[in-house]
Amino acid sequence: MKEFELKQQGKIARLTNQTFKFDERVKDGWFSAVYFLKTAELAQKYCQNRIVTMQFFQRKEQVVVCGIDESIALIHTFAKNPESLEIHALHDGDLIEPFEAVLTITGHYENFGFLEGLIDGILARRSSVATNVHHVVKAAGDKMVLFMGDRNDHFSQQAGDGYAAFIGGSSAQATHAMNEWWGKEGIGTMPHALIQLFNGDIVAASKAYQETFPEDQLVVLVDYHNDVITDSLKVARTLGDQLAAVRIDTSGNMVDQYFMRNPELLGKFDPRGCNKELVFALREALDAEGYQHVNIIVSGGLTPEKIANFEKHNVPINVYGVGSSLLEINIGFTGDNVLLDGQPQAKAGREYWPNPRLEKVAYEG
Repeated sequence: MKEFELKQQGKIARLTNQTFKFDERVKDGWFSAVYFLKTAELAQKYCQNRIVTMQFFQRKEQVVVCGIDESIALIHTFAKNPESLEIHALHDGDLIEPFEAVLTITGHYENFGFLEGLIDGILARRSSVATNVHHVVKAAGDKMVLFMGDRNDHFSQQAGDGYAAFIGGSSAQATHAMNEWWGKEGIGTMPHALIQLFNGDIVAASKAYQETFPEDQLVVLVDYHNDVITDSLKVARTLGDQLAAVRIDTSGNMVDQYFMRNPELLGKFDPRGCNKELVFALREALDAEGYQHVNIIVSGGLTPEKIANFEKHNVPINVYGVGSSLLEINIGFTGDNVLLDGQPQAKAGREYWPNPRLEKVAYEG
């Protein structure tokens, strides 16, 4: 699939029906709440001449909306007579406010109403991931953010989560699947398993990787022995200019051997995991031996707050690798019927909220 093309107004071109691999059982209502299916049957029997407008929104603070194109494709693929529906929508990546309408669908309820819950779920997950990534990217400033969410959820979610992470601003994704919807490839180098296969010899593992994948920028994990400075210098002394970066992935309940050798440093901060004192010491050690070109990547339990704290203290980190905190589903969407035959008719507390930012969507069969 070719990469996104930018529209003249700066918007990213919408993804189309061809992008997504939907389960065909959607058409039969397999994933729809049963009461939606029953309502569609009743609408067909008693109200088939009525036209409704369904409106979708969320209630939280400003968020990055995502899942719009996926929802449109779902409607175009599985609604009955989709060409008869009128859809207005924002774009993936738009910043939205609480109670701002992001999508409206107008047509016969029995043709699309059974998709309401699916659309809510798509918007909730994709917008949550995009917004979480947005907060991390904002905290990281101009630093690269690598989306490493493959191990934190079911693999079937990777394509959509990777796209949402891209919309949120991540620089790169860890798997090929995460890049599927816009034609990129995943990036990454060695896991701890590679070092283990070489009996813990980090230098041998690094040399083997470099010889086998010479076109890659070599990034070496240096926390295998819980001694990141010693192992970083070992690798740098062997590979020199061929070493692009080292990555610290120290567990949050471990104290690096550097502090055990320098106990006078302890007592003033929490020495566990990847902390700013360890990163500063690593940068100083690399620079002292002439390895200023070696970047430092950190990962493991990172949150926007922790990254912001690193940036506040100008910790010499070049890339952040973030996973689990980005996949928290913390934004919910609601679909409501708000107009009946063009006139206000809705549940108490809900009403039609016209949004001039919504754009009419053309049907693509």
